[in-house]
Amino acid sequence: MFNERLSIFEQIATFESSTSMGKKDRMLSIDFLRGITVAAMILVNNPGSWSFVYAPLNHARWNGCTVTDLIFPYFLFIIGVSIHLSLAKIKGQGDIKKEVIFKILKRSLILFSLGLFLNAFPFIDFENLRIMGVLQRIALVFWVCALLYIYLSNRAIYIVTGAILIFYWIAMTLIPVPGIGYPDLNLGTNMAAWVDGFVLKGHMWSQTRTWDPEGLFSTLPAIASGLIGVLFGGWIDLKIVIIRKLMGLFCIGGILILLGSLWSYDFPINKSLWTSSYALFTSGIAIVVSTAFYWLLDIRKVVFFSDPFLAFGSNAIVVYMVSELLAKILYTIKFSFLQDTPSVQEFVYEQGYKSWLNPYNASLGMAITMVMVCFVPIWILYKKQIFIKV
Repeated sequence: MFNERLSIFEQIATFESSTSMGKKDRMLSIDFLRGITVAAMILVNNPGSWSFVYAPLNHARWNGCTVTDLIFPYFLFIIGVSIHLSLAKIKGQGDIKKEVIFKILKRSLILFSLGLFLNAFPFIDFENLRIMGVLQRIALVFWVCALLYIYLSNRAIYIVTGAILIFYWIAMTLIPVPGIGYPDLNLGTNMAAWVDGFVLKGHMWSQTRTWDPEGLFSTLPAIASGLIGVLFGGWIDLKIVIIRKLMGLFCIGGILILLGSLWSYDFPINKSLWTSSYALFTSGIAIVVSTAFYWLLDIRKVVFFSDPFLAFGSNAIVVYMVSELLAKILYTIKFSFLQDTPSVQEFVYEQGYKSWLNPYNASLGMAITMVMVCFVPIWILYKKQIFIKV
């Protein structure tokens, strides 16, 4: 779908997933699924009212997993796949160019800085500035996974992935939490909350101040989610009979779902803690879904419906930034001349949707509108083949 083949450094900068194959053999499914993921992020992050959200479009209150809880790990999984597809040609080379390492570090620092900017916008408060966030976690996962992919063998990546998940399980369920005296997995009193409070005290999620759903310690198993994506990229690139490849991937996905489900009896599936069971369970689903779309888009070439999501996927970070900034602006600007001084967001929701729809449909309608508003500039960029590099 794209006019030109990007260089390896441009691929790193844009999370594009070109491969050692020719342009005509490009993995369209990865671009497509990245677009679906970003569109879903915008949808679930922007309801008309947080009091009226259909259950699948909200996160689980604590333990458990909804459709919404699949979105972020899926994005990290896709980042892992893209790392393999972008860097496969240089993996294993004895002398890795410093320019490649610099590009990876630069990309990570830019993403982390953009996350800090979103946290600070529009009122800069350095004293209470939240350090971590969605883009910050993406930056750390990308940085670690890319370096591990370059320098480690595939076997070593398997070992590291398993070691991370087991270490995190031990730390969270067997080691007593300082100040608590026993291992605890409850909200705000677990080991991840303690570590984040020790390292990031005063700079965590504003709605809690005592723990962070994108905290530093829970980013460790999130790295494992990215590494499973890296491994999937290698599996999808294997030169074997297609039917064997597809059946093998579906089986691997099913095994991970089963392992995550079984592990959840001891270490509950929990997005905010990014538990090891959650990492396996969501990665298994990601493998199954990715394999299905790989078969549909890349093997069967059924692509008539793909362009809107390819548009989102081609400038994924840009559209996410636009959606977050727009949402903050709409909540910040208030109509001071109206009773109760509603924000623009509240006014549009109340008058444009809630006035004629039931609250849940009105809230969903507002979220869909935000997706469509963000889609307009991204579609223009896509049609003009403009891909903004960060």
